[in-house]
Amino acid sequence: MRPTILPIRERADLMREVLVERLDTVLPLAMREAGLDMWIVLCQEDDYDPVFRTLMPMDVWAPIVQALVFHDRGDAIERLNISMAHTGDLYPKPWHGHDEREQWAMLRQVVAERDPRRIGINIGRVQWAAGGLTHNLYCQLTETLGPELSARLTSAEPLVTRWLATLTDRQIALYDDVVSVAHWVLAACLSPTTIAPEVTTTTDLEWHYWQTVVDIGLELSFRPFFSIIRSDEARAEHSPDDRIIRPGDMVHSDVGLRYLGLCTDHQEVAYVLGEGETGPPAGLQALMASAHRLQDIYLGEFAVGLTGNELLARILSRARAEGLPEPRVYSHSLGHFLHEPGPLIGLPWEQEACAGRGDVRLEAGYAFTMELSVTGLVAEWGGQRVTMPLEQDVVFTPEGCRVLDRRQESFHLI
Repeated sequence: MRPTILPIRERADLMREVLVERLDTVLPLAMREAGLDMWIVLCQEDDYDPVFRTLMPMDVWAPIVQALVFHDRGDAIERLNISMAHTGDLYPKPWHGHDEREQWAMLRQVVAERDPRRIGINIGRVQWAAGGLTHNLYCQLTETLGPELSARLTSAEPLVTRWLATLTDRQIALYDDVVSVAHWVLAACLSPTTIAPEVTTTTDLEWHYWQTVVDIGLELSFRPFFSIIRSDEARAEHSPDDRIIRPGDMVHSDVGLRYLGLCTDHQEVAYVLGEGETGPPAGLQALMASAHRLQDIYLGEFAVGLTGNELLARILSRARAEGLPEPRVYSHSLGHFLHEPGPLIGLPWEQEACAGRGDVRLEAGYAFTMELSVTGLVAEWGGQRVTMPLEQDVVFTPEGCRVLDRRQESFHLI
């Protein structure tokens, strides 16, 4: 059944409510953990700072220079908008002009009057989403503030990381709905209704997925990918770049969409039945069972305070001890953005430790892609080594790490 997608106006109202809740709860936590008295977010029209988008309602037009100022007064976080954008009572406006010289002068006045000790700006080096301040605006900011106040500027990377990675309980509840939509779109692609063996190509599936997402009023979180995993014997019968889906093929997907400000990212697999087959070869089913076990281990190892590198080591150590075939984990944070800013748990090419991003520590309210694989021998394919890659979206709460909506339990059958 086609899922219900909220109309744009209802989405805007809902996302504004979510933003207000986040500003009231997550922002004070993030600023105080980072030890910042003030946070200044600067960007320009058509070149927005990545984090700026998560601080503004979806129905606000933000022209020319944008300046958001957050000041910790102790009892609450003061929020100011020094720009021509109109945000209602979300961000009070101490300036209502059009002259940029007046705008910069007002920014200096606001900072000087509050006399903060440490001022965070978005010049992070590890997290890309924390490094959105352009060189031009940085220079204008330091010239405006002068040497004494500019000496108090520091990277807001810890603040931005916490702000972006932390989801509220309401967002987590919404996330289940968002992921259910993503599962519906993907299942519709990996179905006999969409795939005609010997006719449909993986390129067709990519465009079909994209078109479906657009048709239901949503957007992609990244370009969709579909590929074929097949036996060496079958591969030898066709050209190396053959993308036609045929009986006996395993079809692999890597797709995602964006809805209500949250991204999804999934890898699921389908099997195209050959003549006389009622299911995939036993060897492929065994690999999926091993991948499911690796997922179980992954979900069971999460604990507050662990770094991504520590999580990777714990998951792989346990998986290897259980004899899972060539387990690999390459799991990234998910939520407002597709990649980053929470702990990075491995990379496809790095299964030991990821410097910087892998050193970020886990907190409750963080979401991830449970992206992983196992590789083993499939007797029915002549003992060929085959990799089974799976990916589901998960969230870590005080009750533990759990899959959002559901996970793929068996092959989609064509």
